[in-house]
Amino acid sequence: MTRVIAPGAALGVLGSGQLGRMFAIAARRMGYRVHTFSPEEDTPTGQVADVEVVADYEDLDALRAFARHVDVVTFEFENVPIDAIEAIEEFAPVRPCGAALHTAQQRAREKQFLADHGFPTAPFGRAASLDELWDAVARIGTPSVIKTAAFGYDGKGQHKVTTPADVEHIWAAIGHQEAVVEKFISLQTEMSVIGTRGVDGEMALYQAFENRHRDHILDVTTTPAAISPALASRAAEITRAILEELQYVGVLCVEFFIDTDGGLLINELAPRPHNSGHLTFDAAVTSQFEQQVRAICGLPLGSTKLLATAAAMANLLGELWEHGDPNWAAASRFTDMKLHLYGKTQPRRGRKMGHMTVMGRHVDEALDRVISARDALLI
Repeated sequence: MTRVIAPGAALGVLGSGQLGRMFAIAARRMGYRVHTFSPEEDTPTGQVADVEVVADYEDLDALRAFARHVDVVTFEFENVPIDAIEAIEEFAPVRPCGAALHTAQQRAREKQFLADHGFPTAPFGRAASLDELWDAVARIGTPSVIKTAAFGYDGKGQHKVTTPADVEHIWAAIGHQEAVVEKFISLQTEMSVIGTRGVDGEMALYQAFENRHRDHILDVTTTPAAISPALASRAAEITRAILEELQYVGVLCVEFFIDTDGGLLINELAPRPHNSGHLTFDAAVTSQFEQQVRAICGLPLGSTKLLATAAAMANLLGELWEHGDPNWAAASRFTDMKLHLYGKTQPRRGRKMGHMTVMGRHVDEALDRVISARDALLI
């Protein structure tokens, strides 16, 4: 039987951004101590953690020392070298395990895993050279999208191909690195399902979230998603199958495309809590962050039920600070609005600085309220 890691223990988290901050808040509320490890200091996570370790992910000795002082390690940032995970595993369990992280942190491996296990994706090809990129684009056709295999998020490292003449220019633009070519999909909507699997195999899923992006960055999320029950059921079924196939322990987000024909396709996996699930911090019985704590500590998973019929979340990006501090007083007049800021001191355009959540009887009501509250910041 797996040992339960009880409150009072120290939980280690690799990464120190917004996700780690909310994980640390949830963990400390449950009575745990939190140690964070990243190359930066005075971070969003470090500001609320018990211990902030500042070192590079390539510093294996520092990682081993970090692991000796915690009871389990998780992460809020997937671009951690597999050597780092292996070094930590000498002294503490890592959840989810290194094999799951290795699969989900790199698009080419992730896509191949999904294809090999029969999960639905857009047609794709892999390329590690210019010649292979030419071949992949020829095979997939245009329009298509070239995506770097590693370190891509919020639209970074992605280039649309409208003609084969674009290929050589894009190869140079991505720095001659391994890439994935995907058929361009005509989208009806984007959605995500966040699921959790415990050490004992217990699973708990939140109902589907509908996501709207602006400039490739998540803008607003609503739940329940405006999709058919059959589609929601199929997305949940796929999420459970991926969790089981990876023998995953922790929180996993599966991002889906729904094309204009109503087809369900997996966009990518996020092996950690996800921005689209931030609203669970206020709108669900158990937030995705508390669920992460429960899963990695061997505790029973919590209820994923919403506290209201519907909920909406709006991201706050750095451009809100371009002309000075936002009008917090005006936004706070929306007394049903819950505000979260991530503790960063230097807002930048495109950087996620916080989010707002509103609950309501209907999705449209919650969405209208949260957008109005965000607009009030600029009054």
